[in-house]
Formats: sequence, structure tokens, C-alpha cells
Amino acid sequence: MKRLICIPAIVAILLLTSYSCGNKKARKNTAQTTEQAAVSTEPKWTSIFNGNDLTGWTIKIPGHELGENFGNTFRVSDSILSIRYGAYGNNFNERFGALYYKEEFTNYRLKVEYRFVGETAPGGPEWGYRDSGVQYQSQPPATIQLDQQFPICLEYNLLGGNGTDERPVGDICANGILFQIDGQQNTTYCTPPTVERTFHGDQWVTLEIDVKDGVISHFINGEKILTYTNPVYDPSNEIAKTLIKNGDPAVKSGYISLQSNSHPIDFRKIEIMRY
Repeated sequence: MKRLICIPAIVAILLLTSYSCGNKKARKNTAQTTEQAAVSTEPKWTSIFNGNDLTGWTIKIPGHELGENFGNTFRVSDSILSIRYGAYGNNFNERFGALYYKEEFTNYRLKVEYRFVGETAPGGPEWGYRDSGVQYQSQPPATIQLDQQFPICLEYNLLGGNGTDERPVGDICANGILFQIDGQQNTTYCTPPTVERTFHGDQWVTLEIDVKDGVISHFINGEKILTYTNPVYDPSNEIAKTLIKNGDPAVKSGYISLQSNSHPIDFRKIEIMRY
């Protein structure tokens, strides 16, 4: 005997199936939209060195006006930003310069690849051997005085090994700024990293600096080597005290720069991620 199926029952089944599929599709679309929104708001790395020229960067060398690239100290070739001293003659003469990026940053993570090469410029300081640095939270380059050697800033100190001795990279050096490390205020110009790593030869090394709401960390090749907190302008420093606004000495933002400290150095893949 043939079974009879009620037409209303078939209609109900079809309607239920249609609703279920539509509901699943709506949920899927909602999930995709939410996921896309989350991805779009996540911090992203942005290159601030175009690999072709010094667009976006400003030079300041003591004794020279802002923007003057004395002796072609800073140059770009083969996607590498190089610092050289061939035009300085036999006397470096304490011309400690820097290359400043155009924007001021507050909360961010900076990533830079670098390598030391060649020999220290004649007349450079003894400590200048394989020494350089990435300066950050710096005073505006336009406010740096004509003969001022170093800006008010924090510095990730770069040291290269001599092939034998340990020369750990990543000191925090502070010019006109005080900070706390392990709950104590710094008492020296430079403070060594907690984790010590030395890199010999001309190998490429990757540094990172993480700055977020008064907590700052240094990294080398992905490893955290130092954390400190609460940087403030030193009121005893004549230049630093001019940067104190409305009585608040906290260092909340600043500029980024690459030092020219007398030893040749190369940089590449300079990237920043804003928080």
C-alpha cells in the first residue's frame, strides 16, 4: 500500500530547512564581519625606511644646520641605510650626529636590523669602537642647538664585539631623563641589560624597543633583555627642563633617530607598530 504524505507537512519541513540554512548563513556572516573588524584594529608593522633614499628623515650634526648632510654621512645604496665618515678627515672632532624620523610617537614597538662594519673614524673616541645607538622619546630635532652633541632622549645602546671580549648590546642610556629599574631610580648615564648578549663580526642583528604607557623594554633577536619604567625629564638639566609641560615631567612621546657615533654602521628594515 502506498503511503500518503500530507502536503502541509512537506511545506512545514521546507520552511524549517530554509530558516535553518538562512540562520546559519547569517551567523557565519556575522562571525566573518567580527573577525575582519578584529583584524583591522590589530596593530600592524609599517616601514619608515623606503629603501631608496632618506625621504621622511632629517639630519642633525653638531656645528651644522638641521638638514645638512655633512660629508654625505648618511646615504642609501642597495636598500641599506649606511653611516660613513670618509669626509671627516683625520679628526672626527666629536661630531656625534643623528638621523631623525619626521614623526613623533607615543606608544609603539620599533624594530630595526643593523650591522657594524669597517673601522672607527680617525679621531673618534676610544669608546666609539663598534658603538652606535637608536635614540627614542627624543626632543624634537628642530629644537636641538647648533653645537648640541646629543638630544634629550633615551637610547638603546648598540655595541659590537671585538671577536674576543664580551660587549653586551642593549644598555639603556638616558640623556636628561631619569627612569626606574627594579623599583630604583637610575644613578648612571647608561644601565646594562639584565640579559647579556654579545654579537661579533659583521652579522645582521635585530633590535626591538617596546614603549607602552611608561613601561619600556629592549629586545635583541626576539629576546627581552631589559625592562624599565616611568621615564621623566631631569629638572636639573637645562635643556630637559624646557620640555616639562604644565608641571608634568613624564616623558610620554618623542622622536626616533639613528646615531652617527664614529663607527660605520648599516641599517635596514626599519619598522614601527603603533599601539
